[in-house]
Amino acid sequence: MTGLFEQIYAKVREIPAGKVTTYGEIARVLGLKDVRKVGYALHANKDGATPCHRVVNREGKLAANFAIDGVEEQRRRLESEGVAVDDDRVELSQFGWRWS
Repeated sequence: MTGLFEQIYAKVREIPAGKVTTYGEIARVLGLKDVRKVGYALHANKDGATPCHRVVNREGKLAANFAIDGVEEQRRRLESEGVAVDDDRVELSQFGWRWS
């Protein structure tokens, strides 16, 4: 799975600051059928250069188990990039990022 995790991390590093994407969008562009693999990879990530905080669920909700200091840290990082977070949710129509 290490090769798959690296592919996931590479996609996450493409998300621009001030934008978010979903676990499902990453799975879609990588051709994965199991979205949970994206979550597993992000939860296992220890590389501070991979902006995992820019990944939310399909409803725009923050990750309750964000690997680096929890949901409050994910919120802090997103807000520092100008992403509005309301009730632990990001408005995907405004801040969402998709690959072509």
